[in-house]
Amino acid sequence: MILYEWKNFGTETDIYTRESFEAEIGDEFEAMMFDEKKDIPSLIWTKNFVVNIKPIARMYRDVSFVKIPRNPSSAK
Repeated sequence: MILYEWKNFGTETDIYTRESFEAEIGDEFEAMMFDEKKDIPSLIWTKNFVVNIKPIARMYRDVSFVKIPRNPSSAK
């Protein structure tokens, strides 16, 4: 399901609000995609990036953000 309004999500260590996410990524939120029965989005679109949310499970549940330029030719 794709949402155009921000929905807060969290891990065992952090809660991500729109403001905290935009500060960490350095770009403005546009949309987010949740897979069924998941409480953390799989993708978040910003003005300049598609951000892949990768789960990390070590000692606790966490995530990492992988920024992919929406227009690769402008990333040079």
